[in-house]
Amino acid sequence: MFIGGFQKFTMLDYPGKIATTVFTMGCNFRCPFCHNSDIVDPKLIDYDSEIKEEEILKFLKSRKGDLDGVCITGGEPTLQLGLREFIEKIKKMGFLVKIDTNGSYFYAVSSLIDSGLVDYWAIDIKTVPKKYKIMTKKDKDNLIGNIENSIKSISNSKSELELRTTIVPGYVNEEDIDGIINWINSIDKKIFSKLYRYSVQNFRPEKTLAVGLEKLNSYSTETLEIMAEKIRQHCKNVVISE
Repeated sequence: MFIGGFQKFTMLDYPGKIATTVFTMGCNFRCPFCHNSDIVDPKLIDYDSEIKEEEILKFLKSRKGDLDGVCITGGEPTLQLGLREFIEKIKKMGFLVKIDTNGSYFYAVSSLIDSGLVDYWAIDIKTVPKKYKIMTKKDKDNLIGNIENSIKSISNSKSELELRTTIVPGYVNEEDIDGIINWINSIDKKIFSKLYRYSVQNFRPEKTLAVGLEKLNSYSTETLEIMAEKIRQHCKNVVISE
């Protein structure tokens, strides 16, 4: 496990829970609007600042009864060797575990589903399938298929599933929301009804991976509401985060 940082207390990252958030280093995507460039881009990662697992586990042990769970994010946590063993240690302390993922590494996702160690999954739906090459910078064999398998497998498991989309001008528009809805329904028409929630997240023009993107103007609240309403026709619980 390569850990680039952790937030000791949050009430935002794990819905309805008080949690600690752990940020893993490295990602197989290069989303231009990513806010975590310092732990995603190999040229920017400071490996000397790596936080040891023992430090986090020691903190968690001291906060039993105060915290509900741990959110593991990144970067892309499913790329981490030792992720399952790390989660096992967390679960033994009695904490819930949430994983934020792009869903593209289905082998790891499937293994964790089978283990029953993950209580809550949040998969980022970046945009419509045809635009995913913008996020990865190259075509990936079966990338979309892996994401679809992750979504379907988690939705059929006992874990809670959240899908979420960051609404970035130029990358996600109203027409793309229709495309995303059609995409999810093409995987399995029951997925929307099984979701814990769908999150519509506004783009914050700050500290982006792509230079110059911080000059973009975010969508208005009214536009976000129009997009969210489209998804509400299929999913009961849709939230907007500014």
